Amino acid sequence: MPVLTLPAYRVAMTLAAPLLSGVLKRRARNGKEDPARLGERRGLASAPRPKGALVWLHAASVGESLVALSLAEGLVEARSDLSILITSGTLTSAALVKRRGVERTVHQFPPLDHPAWARRFLTHWQPDLAVFTESELWPNLIEETRRTGTPMALVNARMNDKSVRSWLRVPDTAMHILNSFDWIGAADARTRDGISLLAERDIPLVGNLKLEAGLPDPAPEVLAQIKTAIGERPVFVAASTHAGEEALIAAALSELKARHRDVLMILAPRHPERADEIADILTQAGHGVARRSCGELPTPDSSVYLADTLGEMALWYAAAPVALICGSFIAAIGGHNPIEATRAGASVITGPHVDSFADIYSAYDAVGARLVCPASATAIAEAISQALNGSGPSLEAGQAALSSLPTGARPATLDALLALLDSGGRQ
Repeated sequence: MPVLTLPAYRVAMTLAAPLLSGVLKRRARNGKEDPARLGERRGLASAPRPKGALVWLHAASVGESLVALSLAEGLVEARSDLSILITSGTLTSAALVKRRGVERTVHQFPPLDHPAWARRFLTHWQPDLAVFTESELWPNLIEETRRTGTPMALVNARMNDKSVRSWLRVPDTAMHILNSFDWIGAADARTRDGISLLAERDIPLVGNLKLEAGLPDPAPEVLAQIKTAIGERPVFVAASTHAGEEALIAAALSELKARHRDVLMILAPRHPERADEIADILTQAGHGVARRSCGELPTPDSSVYLADTLGEMALWYAAAPVALICGSFIAAIGGHNPIEATRAGASVITGPHVDSFADIYSAYDAVGARLVCPASATAIAEAISQALNGSGPSLEAGQAALSSLPTGARPATLDALLALLDSGGRQ
């Protein structure tokens, strides 16, 4: 989030157009953008606007897109005249939206936060309701949407303490941006208190939509095939790894082999487009690698099954009794959601950095539903070994953690969005 005042930020982003275009081209060369769809990042639509009422749901990446998809399903079920536009900023999330196939839904990449590009985007799509998820607070996109008079909502709002402190450095900007939203639903008490302070208005605590935006169950025949290939081997999944974590986990696997000689690690990277780089890291560490994207299955010579495909996270959680939830060994990431792992019956292990999901992990810690280890190969190997031996967090503890978390966020959010859509104004 910016620490500039809003006028200064708008000027800076306006002047940055040539630089932003260069950034897009470089990202496309590096496999982080779709070269055929770069125009969307400049507000140039690649699809026609559907006729009738249109709700725009803006997400960041995979987790937020799951929330957007859950809301899209509820909205089209409630209103047969509605169409949905989902914007998300990563290739992985775009593929997820396409695969989920929610009816009357179109996906676009969002424009970068340049005022003219945002205006171009809005001129084409003309949404009847704009819905931003979590912490996707891009000032120019919000400001240009506000100027159109389109009702706006911020759903599953999440702010950590660092974000609140950053916004407090520019209180007028924070108040202006947050009060552009006609309705805000906070995912946790920390966010409710932070936004209420910044916006100087009471924000409702709705609950975490990610509790109710689950992954689809894996196909039984595919799960059976994976389990047959694994056989009796001890297995764990390293879920949602980021750059900088794979080398650490590869070293942990080397130590783990001394205790569990035939152990198999399923490694599911957060961004599968990094698969070649990750495969190199693993092979250089001495591990045999089979790759899901190549149609391979793990063999006795494979100590790693590289799950470099999209939309199969539920499959890997169902196949492994132990889940190492990554993104938690890097402070800047702040961890990932453990709920789906627990729902699949896996013991949960994380690193120390879980600030992005502090409310959920507090519930886990209250009942001993996870193991926490530092960013040390030896510590990670020890924790995984403990869980594989059956002395890790129990399934009962995980279920108790889930039961203690609040529910009802999805129907409450859908009610608020439909009311905004019907009234065309602040709730």
